[in-house]
Amino acid sequence: MIGMQYKITLPEVYDMELIKQRVRNNGHKTDGFEKLLFKCYLIKEKGPQSMENMYAPLYVWKTSEGMNKFLFEGFYDNIIHSFGWQQVNIGIPLFMELSNNFSASKYMVEETGDILPDSSLTGFQEEIKSRKAFDNSFTSRLCVYNPDKWKFSMFYFYEKCPAVEKELYQILHISQ
Repeated sequence: MIGMQYKITLPEVYDMELIKQRVRNNGHKTDGFEKLLFKCYLIKEKGPQSMENMYAPLYVWKTSEGMNKFLFEGFYDNIIHSFGWQQVNIGIPLFMELSNNFSASKYMVEETGDILPDSSLTGFQEEIKSRKAFDNSFTSRLCVYNPDKWKFSMFYFYEKCPAVEKELYQILHISQ
């Protein structure tokens, strides 16, 4: 499996309704996409829980073939034409706990961190799994890491808006 995300920072005065309309009109097009486990259409809107407007779709691919098809067979061209060339962040899933009601998730919180040099990584997976979330009412979670940069991201999914002071993403649609 492969995690993939691009984060498009939008101007402070950007009308986020344009992104919401884009997802309403096109989000269904990735439902059932070849080799896609899921895609979350994520946004942040400037306000008390976010310092910026952002569109940041998160994908988990079952295999690289699906990701390659998306990137190189014209589907990603819609992003290039609408928002310009974007850095695509890649992560390897370390663990994933998706509940039966994952598709009902409406919010997501991301925690990022460094994987620090150590004489062994054998305890890292258990350490990160036992880590306390910002708000433990999450219904699903995913941890991806990038050994090229020795970074990790924890994604916590919620049905109801969590009580967090961290930046919060709204999930507009989930394709599976």
